[in-house]
Amino acid sequence: MFGQKNKNLGILPPQATTQEQLAFEESVVEKGKAFVSEEKIYRQGVATIRDLIAPAALKVAPEHLELGSQWLRTLFVVTYPRYISVGWFEQVIDYAAAMDVSMFFYPLPSNIILKQMRNKVGVLEAQLSADQEKGAPRDPMREVALRDIEQLRDDITQGIEKFFRFGLYVTLYAEDKEKLDHLTKVIEDIIGTKMVYTRRAIWQTEQGFNSTLPLGNDELNIGFNMQSSPCASSFPFISVELTSDSGVLYGINRHNNSLILFDRFSLQNANSVVFATSGAGKSYAVKLEILRSLMLGVDVMVIDPEREYQYLSDAVGGTYVNISLNSLSKINPFDLPTPSEETVKTGDIIRSAVIMLKGLIRIMIGEISHTEDSVLDRALLETYAKKDIMPDTDLKTVKEMPLMSDLQEVLSGMTGGEDLAARLDKYTNGTFGGLINNYTNVDVNNQLVVFSVRDLEDELRPIAIYTIINYIWNKVRSELKKRILVIDEAWWLMQHEDSAKFMFALVKRCRKYYLGITTITQDVNDFLGSPYGQAILNNSAMQLLLKQAPAAIDQIAKIFKLTQSERYLLLESNVGEGIFFAGVKHAAIKVVASYTEDQIITTDPRQLLEIEEAKKEFEESVGEE
Repeated sequence: MFGQKNKNLGILPPQATTQEQLAFEESVVEKGKAFVSEEKIYRQGVATIRDLIAPAALKVAPEHLELGSQWLRTLFVVTYPRYISVGWFEQVIDYAAAMDVSMFFYPLPSNIILKQMRNKVGVLEAQLSADQEKGAPRDPMREVALRDIEQLRDDITQGIEKFFRFGLYVTLYAEDKEKLDHLTKVIEDIIGTKMVYTRRAIWQTEQGFNSTLPLGNDELNIGFNMQSSPCASSFPFISVELTSDSGVLYGINRHNNSLILFDRFSLQNANSVVFATSGAGKSYAVKLEILRSLMLGVDVMVIDPEREYQYLSDAVGGTYVNISLNSLSKINPFDLPTPSEETVKTGDIIRSAVIMLKGLIRIMIGEISHTEDSVLDRALLETYAKKDIMPDTDLKTVKEMPLMSDLQEVLSGMTGGEDLAARLDKYTNGTFGGLINNYTNVDVNNQLVVFSVRDLEDELRPIAIYTIINYIWNKVRSELKKRILVIDEAWWLMQHEDSAKFMFALVKRCRKYYLGITTITQDVNDFLGSPYGQAILNNSAMQLLLKQAPAAIDQIAKIFKLTQSERYLLLESNVGEGIFFAGVKHAAIKVVASYTEDQIITTDPRQLLEIEEAKKEFEESVGEE
């Protein structure tokens, strides 16, 4: 009874016979096989992490790998120059291509290295002594090598430097063989410009791929002996410094807390673009730059669509010009600049003005036919001629410029110009007659001049902004000075091809007149959707990206070649945080201002209301006293 009970429990009693022992062992083996078979069947229906991440297939070729639909090739570094600059590998890391990079550092014992160096010093000194005894000419290469080894011996002995065997591998990914060959050639050229020589892992493609996986396996085992300083120069994760001896403080580098102190006029052009969603702090950042630029003696002109710059203008004693139908401030689009150079001919200035005016009129009355364009061209020239302004006229002697009503009068008397004259009537005698049919009476002889178009209807804003920019452009060409022109909500100009084309031409030419144009917009898709918007961006050496809307981040990331972490940074940034681009360098930025600056430039309605209430309380207290 006891033995039977133990058998049911799978336990063999001590007094069991040999046959019983064999039978028991056979049953255990059978049960084990059955369990393994059942476990195998179960496992076949279970997905593991390996199943999820593994490619469909892997084909190993002598010069490349085919990993699913991707083609791979591994490069390894074989030698370095005598001097290597810090961050030399950054161009490879920032290149817009998929790649894996592995770096292997193998510390070498100092006593072994010092022994090898001592032997090498002895050999070099013996060679130099032998050359000297023979009267042979000196060998600079050996002398330099001897000095380098002696210096390195001192540094290792003092603990300043360590010695490593350093392996650097790069695995490139492409969609097909042709793209892989092209990408390989580009990366080899980039690295080769630093006098660093690479080789392709031929017949070791699988080992090269495994060496760049995040497993820490160095299956290539190819390295180069060097001390810690040049090893550190290859480290890819460095923060860019944008600190110079002069310029404007734009903010704090969020990577290393250094100052982003930069002079935009030191770049190939002084143009800037600012992209951000509403409420991200773009106007705040630009006003801070304006305030600090004024302290450096730079003249600033602003086109303000929402009256956000009035308090800043009042605080620094600037000129605030309100442009509206009922405003006393008027600008005549027919004004011509007084040439600052004698080589500039009046005929060229007139032709430029005619082209600008035709663009303005197309914005005003809509598209015109080729015949009407020819009639309008001839009418504009005659309009200037009526005021004795011709190619041989000295513009300094001109007393009066034509008006829009003069053009309408000329068109009325020309064959084919009657319809154009009728379409212009609402801008001369009609509802919109008070906007651009008057002589210029604004004074811009101030370091800060702000033009407000807030009180204009949406239909008239592009016309007014176009006219203001042309007026500013005439002033810029008349006198050479360091200036900044800020165009807020620039997407208004991108709505019309003529105004977008005019703005693009301005951005391209402004460098010659010491002018930097700052373009601000929150409608990124509308701005970059225009071919001229993209061209304006390409001709702006400085860019500031603040918090972006999810709908615009894909286009922003594509144009600026942002990494995935930079995309998240722009989506999750707080007010005044983003990425600052200056030429080829860029860094994460946080815009910071002092308390006094913040009180002057803030655009927060709640904060502005508190400032106004504090002013009223102060005025009331002064009145009571």
